[in-house]
Amino acid sequence: MAHKKLYLPQKICSTCQRPFSWRKKWEACWDEVKYCSERCRRTSVKQAPNA
Repeated sequence: MAHKKLYLPQKICSTCQRPFSWRKKWEACWDEVKYCSERCRRTSVKQAPNA
């Protein structure tokens, strides 16, 4: 049996600067994904200056 996930696209998280791989739940919106996790997304919102 061959492993099907040898290559998955990767991005760098905007908050923690770590690489993360494509996930099935991001299939429809991969171009808009900026954060590796919900925790990084919440942290970046807190760090953003109030405009």
